[in-house]
Amino acid sequence: MSLHRMPLRRFGLSLLLAALTAASTLLPLPVAAHGERATEPYIRTRTVHWYDMTWSSEKIGVNDKVTVEGKFHLFTDWPDAASKPELAFLSNASPGAVMTRVESYINDAPAQQSVRQLEIGRDYRFKLVMAGRIPGRWHLHPVLNVHGAGPIVGPGHWVEVTGSAADYKLPVTTMTGEVIDDLQHYGVARVQWWQAGYALLAVAWIVWWIRRPLIVPRWNVIRKGREDLLITRTDDRVAAGMLVLVLVLVIGGYRYTTQKYEYVVPLQAGSFKTKPLPQAPSLVAVEMKDATYDVPGRSLRLDVEITNQSDSPMRLGEFTTANLRFLNKSLDVALAGVDPSFPKDLVAGSGLKLSDDSPIAPGEKRTLRIEATDAAWEIERLVSFLTNVDSRVGGMLFFFDAEGQRHMAEVFGPIIPVFTQLQLAQTP
Repeated sequence: MSLHRMPLRRFGLSLLLAALTAASTLLPLPVAAHGERATEPYIRTRTVHWYDMTWSSEKIGVNDKVTVEGKFHLFTDWPDAASKPELAFLSNASPGAVMTRVESYINDAPAQQSVRQLEIGRDYRFKLVMAGRIPGRWHLHPVLNVHGAGPIVGPGHWVEVTGSAADYKLPVTTMTGEVIDDLQHYGVARVQWWQAGYALLAVAWIVWWIRRPLIVPRWNVIRKGREDLLITRTDDRVAAGMLVLVLVLVIGGYRYTTQKYEYVVPLQAGSFKTKPLPQAPSLVAVEMKDATYDVPGRSLRLDVEITNQSDSPMRLGEFTTANLRFLNKSLDVALAGVDPSFPKDLVAGSGLKLSDDSPIAPGEKRTLRIEATDAAWEIERLVSFLTNVDSRVGGMLFFFDAEGQRHMAEVFGPIIPVFTQLQLAQTP
């Protein structure tokens, strides 16, 4: 191969790579779910715990609605590396604007704005009403955006939207009684004209200055101490004219808008405050004694001291953390608490293993070993809590009394990794 062909081949390869990059950027590609796995485990296990989650439907048409509701608990052992929930915003997480958030509530209070001063250690009820917009199969999550800590994503469920995107409408009736057939297209053309006008002004301003020699000649002028030659009287006139033109456009546009639209509401930037749900009496006290994670066995093991402070026997029915649920399969009331709409991939198939599953008598104090074993620890990318600066883990324990009433308790503490030798079955 001749040497003079090498640059051509390299140029062709570079051109091909550039074309592939542009295609991957501009062309629509299938979107996968589970982006919440990128969130640090200490955020997912020790900040917001979502429970009693339900999705009203798995399949809706364009313009039809699906309701996502449940509760969330703000964990007492909130990590120091994350800002406290002094200001938060309830929203949804989905791959783009494939659905429209029609309504949102926290404790039955409208939550279009941010909520402030959420109380750590307390529970809140939420509700999201979403309308289908783009056909496809989408992963729909609730999410609590905490100022300074970022989005904390709840469990996600697949919802299929059928129909045609062209049929989507978002009608709105204004305060003056005007009916807008479709809000997604309302005023878009007017905004584009304004943007185009300002873009032309910006281009004209740039062209005015770059039409003449730039870097080297201007540098030579500065070296010779003749900065007065860089800006002429014509430049001053053009700059003054541009300033006057922009002011006229801004003031004229404002006057036109206020005259055409009698009631003008500024962009909303306020917040609201709501009280947490009533706090039930603490009938179960839990203290973590030891916590380990068996790396080869993919098993979280907790040694906890449980004190039954009620007048009814208690059994442990569920351990949940980072949206994963480990259920005591020998307790029917715990299994019945899983709504059919809850994502199956977030319910550990191996369940919850207890060193002693007998009822804890009233007033009894018992040390119990809890084992939550499943590949989900690796799949959900949660084991990096072992390398966090504080190496702590947290979760919620759900106990059930003799009448089937549920009682919640937090469990948290430091954790260390262990490397237990796996016992392999011997072939006879």
